[in-house]
Order: sequence, then structure tokens, then C-alpha cells
Amino acid sequence: MNIRKFHRTITPIFFLPLFATALTGVIYRVGRAWFNLPHQDWLMIIHQGEFLGKPLVPVYVLLLGVGLLGLIVTGGMMAKQLWGRPAKQTDRRWHRIVGAIALLPLILSATTGIIYRLARTWFGLDYEQVGIFLSIHEGRYFGTILHPIYVLLVGVGLIILLITGIRMTGILRQRRRST
Repeated sequence: MNIRKFHRTITPIFFLPLFATALTGVIYRVGRAWFNLPHQDWLMIIHQGEFLGKPLVPVYVLLLGVGLLGLIVTGGMMAKQLWGRPAKQTDRRWHRIVGAIALLPLILSATTGIIYRLARTWFGLDYEQVGIFLSIHEGRYFGTILHPIYVLLVGVGLIILLITGIRMTGILRQRRRST
């Protein structure tokens, strides 16, 4: 199976869970930082997949993180193949631009989120031992003022990539034609 076909095949599988995870992460962090919202359990329940039950949280985080990393790797491989070719379609152009900008922050967020959750749940490490991974995941190294902005930019970047990506798959056009 070629890379493009694989990328297009896995995108719809991960669309809704990644969209929900990005959206709830942004709402939680920005809401807490800028609007002094109290801790909202329901946002973290969705963000971490706790709605599947506590034992499946690390599995959900692992699968979602590996899925995102797979999309990043295959997207990067396609971008390398197409480097220098103009993107005729607006969605494709935005997908390439945002993908290039969000590449490293998304890799960092996915890997540190996976490491933190697995270390806490499967390996029983406490926050003092692995809290650095959550700090990196949230961009706390940017300081109190900039870290919610970082979360907002990474989350919105992922949402843009998901929306432009799903539009490019043609799934939405196919459904419109059939109805």
C-alpha cells in the first residue's frame, strides 16, 4: 500500500478521537488559564478517553498518540515527495503550511502525553518522577502567560490539519452525492 493511500485510510479512523482530544485539551487549558474556570472533570474524561473506563485510558492514549505519530510520519513522507510542487487545492495548501508549522510541537505533545500516561498508569510512577513529561506536553516551559497560547496554537493546528485532511479524503463529497 502506498503512503498516500495509507494516510487517507487511517485519517477517518482517528478524526473524531483526535478532534475531541484537541478540542477538550484547548478548552481545558485556555479556560483554566484565561477565564479561571474550575477543574472540569468531563473535559479530561474526554481528553484522556476515560469514558472507555479507567483500565483503557493508557490503551486509548497509546493508540491515539501512535495514530497521530503515524499520520505525522506518513504526512511528512508525502510532503518530502511533493516538495516544491504547488498545491492547487486550498485545503491541501493549508494542510501543508499548518503541517510544516505544527510538525515538531505535535510530535512533542504526542510523545510526552504517551510517556506521561503510560508511566503513571502501567509503571506506577508518581507525578514527581514523570511530571516533566506533562509539563512538556502542556508547554509549561513557556511560562504562565505563554503556555496556554502554546496549547491553543498546537490544538488549533491539529484541528485545522484534521479538518483539511478529512476534506481532502473526499468522504464528505461522497456522502453529499449519495443523498
